[in-house]
Amino acid sequence: MKTKNKSIGNMGHSRRSFVQKTALATGAMMTLPLGVDAMAHVYGNQKLKIALVGCGGRGSGAAVQALTADENVELVAMADAFADRIEESLKSIQEHFGSEKKIDVKEKNRFAGFDAYKKAIDLADVVILTTPPGFRPYHFEYAIANDKHVFMEKPVATDPVGVRKVLETAKIAKAKKLNVVVGLQRHYESRYLDLKKQIDAGAIGKIRSGQVYWNSSGVWVRKREAGQSELEYQMRNWYYFNWLCGDHILEQHIHNIDVANWFVGDYPISAQGMGGRQVRNGKDHGEIFDHHFVEFTYASGAVIASQCRHIPKTMSRVDETFQGSLGSITIGKGEITDLEGNLKYKYDKKWGEDPNPYQVEHDRLFASIRSGGVIADAENGAKSTLTAILGRMATYSGQQITFEQALNSDLHLMPETMTWDSIPPTLPDADGNYDIPTPGKTKFV
Repeated sequence: MKTKNKSIGNMGHSRRSFVQKTALATGAMMTLPLGVDAMAHVYGNQKLKIALVGCGGRGSGAAVQALTADENVELVAMADAFADRIEESLKSIQEHFGSEKKIDVKEKNRFAGFDAYKKAIDLADVVILTTPPGFRPYHFEYAIANDKHVFMEKPVATDPVGVRKVLETAKIAKAKKLNVVVGLQRHYESRYLDLKKQIDAGAIGKIRSGQVYWNSSGVWVRKREAGQSELEYQMRNWYYFNWLCGDHILEQHIHNIDVANWFVGDYPISAQGMGGRQVRNGKDHGEIFDHHFVEFTYASGAVIASQCRHIPKTMSRVDETFQGSLGSITIGKGEITDLEGNLKYKYDKKWGEDPNPYQVEHDRLFASIRSGGVIADAENGAKSTLTAILGRMATYSGQQITFEQALNSDLHLMPETMTWDSIPPTLPDADGNYDIPTPGKTKFV
């Protein structure tokens, strides 16, 4: 990998103060009292203007959910690096709503390019941030600096420098009484909330171990097109480049890692693991691994085994299980058993019977904006992002790495500014191959 692999810096942060200062989010939202200075953010029944920044499939879906969440909202601006993505997304959203008058994105308010996000954000009350995650810290910073409520997808950064920027911005958002929802939607899902309540009531005692999974056949690959610059190719195929995506342990498996943090009630003190590329190892697969296995150790002594895989024709499982001093829980089954395996509790709804959590998070966001409440998801989003980055650091390097080392790292994969003339942070060799992280050689990537 041609990105500079900087060593651990001394930034003066500690895990203990980090955890103590920003409490772990244990429910669907964290609410704060509304002060006089926040009254400017109470909208009552007035129309809320929405801007979409990042017009891929997830962005289009989030826009539909936001427009569905409230009767008096309107999509007024869209931004993406690519103009064609804006037009495809707009068409998809319009087709969903048909004749409903919730979309008014004039041609002059469709902004393409790397600085397009600022122009779209300036026109809105509520901003949806769904670009590749490397851009998230800078887009979030601009939105909060300009007093916007935010929905942003996970993860919220691809490197520790970006995580720290999000944490600082989260403090500002709280001070301004701005709502921030992060797309870790399990915090808004009835099954998870119910089972977490059982855990908090002592149903399995103290969690001692667990296993979290995101094993699947993998995601899309976008082939290199004739005439593309290296930067355009990487932007189009963003999932396979760490400055943009952060590897699938971060982009997807963060969901399960976040659940481990949530249910344990803490963030890990260290991680060690292994991973590599066995099957998805072509030039189109950039520089990321196709499998990771990590052991996260917590201050309580609990050890969570984390595994994620992108290999076709292998066992697929997306789930979380935990073992405690009094029993076990399997979230996929919705079951809690005692130490002998006897069923103690079962969540009574099948998958798909509960409200869609992707919709619920937008419903809660807009309801909070209307009522003058404050949802503050950004801190937990940043800390779970850092936990997944810690796992990546461990698998790439083959070393045991502490949370404090990851928090203080000056690893900075994502450039602060980009233009179409910029050179990507990582480049292929003469044969078109990218430098792959190598355990035992790679330093804290």
